[in-house]
Amino acid sequence: QVQLVESGGGLVQAGGSLRLSCTASGRTFNNYAVGWFRQPPGKEREFVVRIGWNFGGTSYADSVKGRFTISRDNARNTVYLQMNSLKPEDTAVYYCAAGRPYYTPGIDYRQYNNWGQGTQVTVSS
Repeated sequence: QVQLVESGGGLVQAGGSLRLSCTASGRTFNNYAVGWFRQPPGKEREFVVRIGWNFGGTSYADSVKGRFTISRDNARNTVYLQMNSLKPEDTAVYYCAAGRPYYTPGIDYRQYNNWGQGTQVTVSS
């Protein structure tokens, strides 16, 4: 098990940028793939992006391709989500999640075992 804590959310105007962080404690973090999900108001949780364990590949939702970038710093046990050109429709609670060790989950949130508490991102028009 890993414990995950998100930070970096906030209020930003459309076109602006934010960087979210997901910091892990517990087990060897580089053995875990990490995904970011979001839940807009009144809607279901949706996949945003995932990075594989160690320095594995990335996978992005079409809605964020070219605007969001995921990266990881295993020395700091942290995964980052750089969000540029933000739109009002990006408004949501953002969650990071980890799968089980040495496993790269897909876009289904049920494949992730460990979740952070979420951080609010609000984009004003």
